[in-house]
Amino acid sequence: MTSPTDPFSASIIPFEVPEQVRAFAEKGVSQARDSYAKFKDAAETHNGTIEAVFTSASKGASEYNGKLIEFFKANTSSSLDFAQELLGVKTPAAALELWTAHAKKQYETFTAQAKELAELGQKVASETVEPIKASASKYYKPAA
Repeated sequence: MTSPTDPFSASIIPFEVPEQVRAFAEKGVSQARDSYAKFKDAAETHNGTIEAVFTSASKGASEYNGKLIEFFKANTSSSLDFAQELLGVKTPAAALELWTAHAKKQYETFTAQAKELAELGQKVASETVEPIKASASKYYKPAA
């Protein structure tokens, strides 16, 4: 039972909440619910976008790492072949000629590999950003 001196008892509250205040409070609660629903929808949409970005980035990083390993194997094999050929050389002039040919070949190979890695890096970056661009285009209209 509630006692008459209980400050939380409904019987001692000397006033009633006016209808305007009640309507204002209900409107505020309704707006808060709507805002929360919109926020939740946006968060779920953006979670999907973020997941797509990380999936794409992970796939691209794996592809990039695979290419690096492929290049490392090719370069290591080339260097070992060069060392083996160098051991079979009989004169310093032949060694210098072999060394020069190998250096030129390695320079060309490294240049081609660097170009291929740069292109792959651009492709990965572009694919990683694509989900963000697609999501942003839903919410923002391009400037005219």
